[in-house]
Amino acid sequence: MSATSRQDTDLLPAARVAADPADAAASRAGLAELRAVDITAWFGTHKVLDRVSLTMPAGGITALIGPSGCGKSTFLRILNRMHELVPSAALAGEVLLDGGDIYDPQKRLIDARRAIGMVFQKPNPFPAMSIRENVLAGLKLTGAKASRSEREDLVESCLIKGGLWNEVKDRLDAPGGGLSGGQQQRLCIARSLAVKPRVLLMDEPCSALDPTSTRVIEETMVELAEEVTIVIVTHNMQQAARVSDTCAFFLASQGTPGVIVEHGRTDAMFGSPRDQRTSDYVNGRFG
Repeated sequence: MSATSRQDTDLLPAARVAADPADAAASRAGLAELRAVDITAWFGTHKVLDRVSLTMPAGGITALIGPSGCGKSTFLRILNRMHELVPSAALAGEVLLDGGDIYDPQKRLIDARRAIGMVFQKPNPFPAMSIRENVLAGLKLTGAKASRSEREDLVESCLIKGGLWNEVKDRLDAPGGGLSGGQQQRLCIARSLAVKPRVLLMDEPCSALDPTSTRVIEETMVELAEEVTIVIVTHNMQQAARVSDTCAFFLASQGTPGVIVEHGRTDAMFGSPRDQRTSDYVNGRFG
């Protein structure tokens, strides 16, 4: 889906627009497909996900929806190996980035984190660092080398992609913690982009923001999907409908682990879902 097409449809997801297949293929060139295969997850003896499989298409936005406690955020953290940071956590299954399992013992954790970035629910810039230093922080953590001019170009490029450049270009040395909540979240997006991830995971990125900031973040997501695959957890059904191309509905019945009830194109999921439980959820009858 071209940038022009997205703008012309006022942020409607690509799945709602009749796209030329050649254009769609071109937009996905060089972008990463992420695929989860039979993911089962535990915290101690408590199973939280049961054999979850999902393909997250390259160059699109996949929304993970469902009520609280159904395993969406756990699944998201599994996608870049954050689940294993919890001492009691265990996992079975595969996460394939362009066919290679990120949990392969031969793969380094730092490589998975570089390829698959994360933006959290609460904005978490480094408050004592300047805006410039926040953007560049990922380079230090991953050991990437860059000249001074390359770093300056990277700061500008990432802040532009994060939708923040025009607001902060004259105060790059000001503390990142001094920005508004919406600006801080966009700074975190820019920071994630600095290491050139192929996938960007976003866990409720707008839940703590006002409607105006939410709109800006959504516009940023849609623009970023032209060059990075995005997976977002959201409880906001309107947001999922506005920005995502594909959707996966997670559900956990009482006492049972989370599973995917239905997944597919967002327009179909919201317009003509196959499962009555999906229809009930997206229409606000529970959750």
